[in-house]
Amino acid sequence: MVTTIQLNEDVKQALDRMKSNKETYEDVIVNLMRSVEGQKRNQEELLIEGCKEMYEDMLKIAKEWEGTLMDGLDKNEKWSKLQEEKL
Repeated sequence: MVTTIQLNEDVKQALDRMKSNKETYEDVIVNLMRSVEGQKRNQEELLIEGCKEMYEDMLKIAKEWEGTLMDGLDKNEKWSKLQEEKL
């Protein structure tokens, strides 16, 4: 089924600049759609890769700090507000 669509003259001129001699407007539009889909996939992959790297960095930092919180502290020592204010 073939349909007709209306385009602004500026859009038609832009499509004219994009198409080659034997390429149809449909070809140009389909190629643009494929290009956009490919870019979306690439962005998603980069985002996932970036999140994985950030997660690994966060794990490294957490491991570095893992033993520092209890260094030199008595586990049985109870702190009150008054003791905290003296520090």
